[in-house]
Amino acid sequence: MTRAIALADAAAAAGDVPVGAILVADGRAFEAHNEKEARRDPTAHAEILALRAAAEALGRWRLGGTLYVTKEPCPMCAGAIAAARVERLVYGCSDPKGGAAGSVIDVLASRAVNHRVEVVAGTLEDATAAQLRTFFAGRRPAADGADAGG
Repeated sequence: MTRAIALADAAAAAGDVPVGAILVADGRAFEAHNEKEARRDPTAHAEILALRAAAEALGRWRLGGTLYVTKEPCPMCAGAIAAARVERLVYGCSDPKGGAAGSVIDVLASRAVNHRVEVVAGTLEDATAAQLRTFFAGRRPAADGADAGG
């Protein structure tokens, strides 16, 4: 997860929401970070890019392995994780607005999804949540005369 946090830092430095992902499958690691802004592509989430890199390198769509991601996946990414037959998802902080691995909705636990993914939530939660808070705090305009602390 520490490496995924570093990847998320790279996303933030490029102007994208700081999310990093690493899929470990067949003894190999496939890394990515959010690139929605850089690619002008609404599907360029860290999870999707890591899954695409693994599929290309391994030559298959059934990827297996463990996906480490700094923030709880959205519905699109949760669906892709199930479709790729990822065995285990480990994520940092929950997404109270759009999380789809247990917080807002739970795509991965749905009986409608034909693949079960083991989910481990809260790994380095404080660090991953702080990373997102810092990023978004820097994007919000400060109120006139208001204390920006706290």
